[in-house]
Amino acid sequence: MPKLVNLGSLCIDNVYSVPNITAAGETVASLEYAVYAGGKGLNQSLAAARAGTRVAHVGCVGPDGRWLKQELVQAGVDVTALREADSPSGHAVIQVNPSGENAIVITGGANRTLEDTDVDAAFSLCEPGDWLLLQNEINKMEAVFEIASNRRQKLALNLAPVDERIGNYDLDPVNLLIVNEVEAQALSGESAVDDAFEALCARYPSCDVVVTLGRDGLRYGRGTERTALGAFEVEAVDETGAGDAFVGYLMAGLLEGLCIQDALIAGSAAGALAATRAGAASSIPDREAVSAMVAANEPDPAG
Repeated sequence: MPKLVNLGSLCIDNVYSVPNITAAGETVASLEYAVYAGGKGLNQSLAAARAGTRVAHVGCVGPDGRWLKQELVQAGVDVTALREADSPSGHAVIQVNPSGENAIVITGGANRTLEDTDVDAAFSLCEPGDWLLLQNEINKMEAVFEIASNRRQKLALNLAPVDERIGNYDLDPVNLLIVNEVEAQALSGESAVDDAFEALCARYPSCDVVVTLGRDGLRYGRGTERTALGAFEVEAVDETGAGDAFVGYLMAGLLEGLCIQDALIAGSAAGALAATRAGAASSIPDREAVSAMVAANEPDPAG
């Protein structure tokens, strides 16, 4: 079976459970504090691996993040192209309120020290049928888009988080674009999510476009095709890793040969289950749990 090559971030997540997300000028006492493995790249690699697909992760950590590498190793991820940099690892400060909603501040650290050799290593791992996966927590993004276009490499992009760089990106080589509501609005320039979704489908007609809407499900489009899926209903504890669980299981489903709708359903179930547990990487469910949830309660079509 083809594999997933993830040129992605790794972070140390500092998670604070708070009674409410802090407002400007406000100080809030944390109810609990914990440290977890995280970073969108690491989370998505773990999710795909737990879904049963082969995964190779390419990226950088600092000396303080060697344990992040071990998290991937224990999940069976190929880390031969994961490099240790001199700078500290990326890290995040995450607030989580009692409803499971979060507010996150990240610093790139070693994730922003990728070199041309790291990009070359990722492409050298790609074989026919493989997918290359990116998030927006690393540098060298423009170079990856250019090489992917020249090599006709299948490319999936989770454009998260959005920043000032996205206006310079040529996303024509992207085969699968995954964004949430905020990211869709920023990329499209539209303020309404439905308008943003339609604008992205029109702008990238040969690309699979997925807009995730949290508890409101998701929208999928390609060309003139449109699909809406509702969300699985769960009692959310921490939504931090839900989107990454979705992406990892979606990619695993596509690599297994599932149709896009079935892969989206599997991803949705994984994301919902991840929201029921604290942490990011630690919340990602195993394949058995996801399969059981899909079998027991497929989401209703969104209105």
